[in-house]
Amino acid sequence: MSRTVTVGLDGSPESRAAAEWAAREAKLRGLRLRLAHVWEPVPDAMAQAPLLGAETQAHWSERIPREAAEGLRLRHPEVDVAVEQIPGRPMDVLAEVAKDTDLLVLGSRGLSGIGGFLVGSVSMSVIAHTETPVVLVRAGQRAADEHEKDPGGVPSTATAYRPVVLGLDTEHPHDALIAFAFEEAARRGTAVKAVHGWNLPPYFAYGLPADLELNAELGRQEAAALAEVLRPWREKYPDVEVIEESPAGSPALHVVDASRAASLVVVGRRIRRNPFGAHIGPVTHAVLHHATAPVAVVAHD
Repeated sequence: MSRTVTVGLDGSPESRAAAEWAAREAKLRGLRLRLAHVWEPVPDAMAQAPLLGAETQAHWSERIPREAAEGLRLRHPEVDVAVEQIPGRPMDVLAEVAKDTDLLVLGSRGLSGIGGFLVGSVSMSVIAHTETPVVLVRAGQRAADEHEKDPGGVPSTATAYRPVVLGLDTEHPHDALIAFAFEEAARRGTAVKAVHGWNLPPYFAYGLPADLELNAELGRQEAAALAEVLRPWREKYPDVEVIEESPAGSPALHVVDASRAASLVVVGRRIRRNPFGAHIGPVTHAVLHHATAPVAVVAHD
């Protein structure tokens, strides 16, 4: 595997935001940044048209990554930026490219605050078919958004990083997922906020009176389970502050809510060997569409 951070680039605002995030991540990791510009060849019939011909396509397929690389080198002079142009279907090419990199970064197009963020078919397919961690960055994401606001309430990159939010299932914790979150927090000198949502007793669904004592006991049990899962990671990363949250209710909603004050959100995806369909899971699927911070999806067995 080549020690790189790779970003899929197509010239769109979301892919440019992803490239900026990837450059910052490459600096944190001390790795090379690889721009993968994937373009689909023009069909022969269209290639004859004067405005859509092969020369026009070749011009844009070369110009987009070249100009992007030049800008990134100016803004991030400490990062080694390489460019690769690859013809083919983006979902196929990017899934293959992901096999040869430490981290793949893709763009996510923003929708309204109510509707969330659109994760296209290409990103969903790549996430579902690669075992390499994939980060989705929404259009408009800025470096200052990853940091706490300054004392005057102004966004700034001079302040501390916001926490890394980890969506965690205490019944099926996975080392790869937890390690990724702690490594990212350590690089940023910030905390891991582990969020574990759990389902309320069935009587809530039927409108029956709540058993407050039972609810409190369940809450204590869930908090204890979360603390036990995180205990060895606290020992392994003593310099990383750990914030534990185990509220009752939808895990996805709680992770999305925590994303509003996060530098990065980390969620998991179970690896399934069936080549058909996008196997991502309902919680990760919801977080990808509604989280306001960049989202890292870590595949695990």
